[in-house]
Amino acid sequence: MKIFENIINHKINTITAEELLKYADQFNIAVNRQQARKITEYLRGKNVNIFDDKERAKLVKQIAKAAGPETAREVNKLFMQFTKQ
Repeated sequence: MKIFENIINHKINTITAEELLKYADQFNIAVNRQQARKITEYLRGKNVNIFDDKERAKLVKQIAKAAGPETAREVNKLFMQFTKQ
């Protein structure tokens, strides 16, 4: 499953605002265009591992600072969808 995790993490680390909006819509998660831009700007180049609970929690806290706590909760729901195995 390591290759699956690598693919998902790579996608998270290189996701565009448009892609994030598409996934949010697909999973019924409320994220607007401005929030998506802030989140993707933060993610770009961070090389995070969303499969690591501590790393994901730290990332969600940073997203809350950038885009607000409600958006961070919504993005965390999206991350949880990506990490279901």
